[in-house]
Amino acid sequence: MSVETEKWVTMKDVQEHMGVTRETITQWINTKKMPAYKVGRSWKFKLSEVDDWVRSNGAADDQNEVEI
Repeated sequence: MSVETEKWVTMKDVQEHMGVTRETITQWINTKKMPAYKVGRSWKFKLSEVDDWVRSNGAADDQNEVEI
């Protein structure tokens, strides 16, 4: 039985996937704990982790968040 492992993707892949700039992603990594892994000089991501992070309000704008 073969288990397929999710591939690592680059910053450019995440930019295209999310429709945001490199600067926005870098800011999210530094201030909002976006799941990312530094490999040498490059950032690597798992799209499933990024999508889960977004779904859990990781990318929410602090000024527009509403407490319930």
